[in-house]
Amino acid sequence: MPDEDQEPEQDQGQDQEQDQEQQETMGEADRRRRRAQFLRELNEAKALRERVQPRRARAARMRQQMRMRTFRW
Repeated sequence: MPDEDQEPEQDQGQDQEQDQEQQETMGEADRRRRRAQFLRELNEAKALRERVQPRRARAARMRQQMRMRTFRW
């Protein structure tokens, strides 16, 4: 009889571990979805800034290119 009492506890422990893993997976998927949305919005904002302020955007692009050219590994 004591063995029967222990089995549900082990099953509950396994269920809790599975639930925790599932929640972590769901949390990871949610985080990735939010990050992807943020990056899309960031790119949209950069594109809008380039359209609204083309001279500044061009100058910023040129500065970025110079930084990349002078960067050393």
